[in-house]
Amino acid sequence: MQNNPIQDIIIEKSKELGFDLIGFSSASGINTKIDQWIELGFHASMKWMKSSVNQRREILKYFPKAKTVISFGYNYFTESNRGNKNYKISNYAWGNDYHIVLKEKLYEIIKTISLHNKNFEYRVCVDTSPLMEKHWGQKAGLGWIGKHTNLINSKIGTWFFLSEIIIDFELEFNKPYTYDLCGSCTKCIDACPTEALEDYVLDANKCISYLTIEHRESIPKSLSEKINNWIYGCDICQEVCPWNLKYEQLTEDINFKKRLEIDNKTDSDWENLSVEDYQKSFKKSSIKRTKYSGITRNILAAKQNKNLD
Repeated sequence: MQNNPIQDIIIEKSKELGFDLIGFSSASGINTKIDQWIELGFHASMKWMKSSVNQRREILKYFPKAKTVISFGYNYFTESNRGNKNYKISNYAWGNDYHIVLKEKLYEIIKTISLHNKNFEYRVCVDTSPLMEKHWGQKAGLGWIGKHTNLINSKIGTWFFLSEIIIDFELEFNKPYTYDLCGSCTKCIDACPTEALEDYVLDANKCISYLTIEHRESIPKSLSEKINNWIYGCDICQEVCPWNLKYEQLTEDINFKKRLEIDNKTDSDWENLSVEDYQKSFKKSSIKRTKYSGITRNILAAKQNKNLD
């Protein structure tokens, strides 16, 4: 189909707002890969994954008028956390909550589209919608899904957030990314201390990110002993990925720079974290996702691991 002038405007606006990647794909098609993942119980206690499986499989079940999915990638890499012996937080959570930051940017794009098309319907998606974001990112040509199940872009690696705008009119679609450039590399699989990864499959039951964020109960001892010094999330599979070691770039967005409340905390500060300090330090932070009970549980597990060293 012939390029719609609105498409160029969307691309330029996305660059203006700091997005590193953008791609367009048809909202048609069914993704059945999630079915076996759910059947195997790899979604762990994340019941919403199962309850929304029909929408995740087919986007038209989520938004029946969908015609085009616009996928965006936004670099959040702040600095290397490799070799840090203190308590560790996943790189994406060092700054402000990406849900808030990216939604604001996507709604700016919606405003821009509205100047040229006043009668369109849309959905804005940042992580929490029933959308298989990496699938749509690959379909839009942003990269390929690696063995660690993260989307890899050959120019910036994996340190980027995915988000989407779904619209009810067609634009010109990018070609899906069909190459798999992981080759014979298994560094992510080999590095995972809990053995949560197989080729292109993640078992959330064993994943440190899941255990320290989404899991609400106590962490099984056999796994808590392996989370090392991670107290929120985990970046191990990304830290060892050759595509990051070669191409990772520091973000210029101050929203994702490390908060002083995180940077200045010693291990002792973490171990004595009060409810008040938690509320103050992590206002508008994605770390609130795990709640105070979760972060203190994680700190205790990491402390016990430190004492074992």
